[in-house]
Parts: sequence; C-alpha cells; structure tokens
Amino acid sequence: MATIQPIGQRVLVKRLEAEEVSSGGIFLPDSAQELSQEAEVVALGTGGKDEHGNDFSFSVAVGDKVLVGKYGGTEVSVGGESLLLLTEADIHGIIK
Repeated sequence: MATIQPIGQRVLVKRLEAEEVSSGGIFLPDSAQELSQEAEVVALGTGGKDEHGNDFSFSVAVGDKVLVGKYGGTEVSVGGESLLLLTEADIHGIIK
C-alpha cells in the first residue's frame, strides 16, 4: 500500500466518522450528514523554517484528535481510505 509523507508544515489527518443519529434519536442518511470537523493526525510534515528563519516545530503529534474546518485542505485517497492533507495553520485546536 502506498503511503504519503507530508512535506513542510503540512499535516495528514483522517476525518472521524460523522454522527449517524441526531441528538433526538433520528437516523440521518448520508445526504443529510455534515462533514465531521474532528480528525486524527496520521502523519506530520518534514518541518522547515518559519517566516523569521526559526526552526518550525509542530504543535500536534501523530495520534492527536484535532478540530479542522469542514471544507479546508486537500482530500487524498490512499489504499481506498480518504485522508485530508492540510497545513498546521488549518487546524483549529486539539481535542483533549
């Protein structure tokens, strides 16, 4: 199976499954489900330098659960699995 190693300040994440049942207990068909904004970090980029020439260090780690935008990043498919490639700046927060 092919793998993707992000470069620079990019992060590869896998969106977590969206809720299939509403808070009221109603089953939601795929067409009514919103994209999940929760994701798990799968791989980190190679890093590099920030705009001031300082070494860039990631604020997230592989395995972290994070909050991402609904429509940001680039969708990629690896081995039939849908992943999202985005910059660390597109990550809104870490879910604790």
